[in-house]
Amino acid sequence: MATGPTQAIPIDGVADERFAARRLLRKSLLERRLALTADECAQLSSRVCTHLRDGFPQLSALAVGFCWPVRNEADLRPLIDEWARAGKAGFQALLPVVIDEQRGLAFRAWSVGTAMFPDRYGIPTPACGAFLTPGALLLPVNGFDAAGYRIGYGGGYFDRTLASLLPRPLVVGVGFELARLDSIVPEPHDQRLDAMVTEAGVHYPKTASTTRESPLSPLPYR
Repeated sequence: MATGPTQAIPIDGVADERFAARRLLRKSLLERRLALTADECAQLSSRVCTHLRDGFPQLSALAVGFCWPVRNEADLRPLIDEWARAGKAGFQALLPVVIDEQRGLAFRAWSVGTAMFPDRYGIPTPACGAFLTPGALLLPVNGFDAAGYRIGYGGGYFDRTLASLLPRPLVVGVGFELARLDSIVPEPHDQRLDAMVTEAGVHYPKTASTTRESPLSPLPYR
């Protein structure tokens, strides 16, 4: 009986099962967040903003990259607007721009009144302007763990972005406690967060897991 061609099937099957499990995890986490009412999401977002303001006062004088909130993600715009109105030297609010699916993200300045257009994922994006380098990034999460790793939507954009930025910016995950996991089983290319902020407070990474997992097909760039 021929064995060569069939030996790869169990390996592929295991990989497929892991891919499917990660897709189901993302779907479950997203559904959990989408179940929040508008009022619940606003209240949780307000607490996240409070902990960001109190825990990272230096952000009010940095170029801060953040994400336009979609799918009940934490809405940081009130805090971003507060920092902008404070007018400290060095502060700029930046939004990500998808240039190419295989490259990291670029960033353009944003303020109230900036001309916007929907990108390929339907997310509002600054229509024009110079590309700028963030001193800090506030990254939304679908899931996160105590080791400081996050699950996004599977596109890998932020991992590529962080791997390419020198010097590396301060990287703070933002989300809700309902996204907390024991471990996301990080992959070799996954970039670790410097901190995670939820409605419960500021959390700093514990010892990272050494268990790794293969990537999934890309989804929107978070």
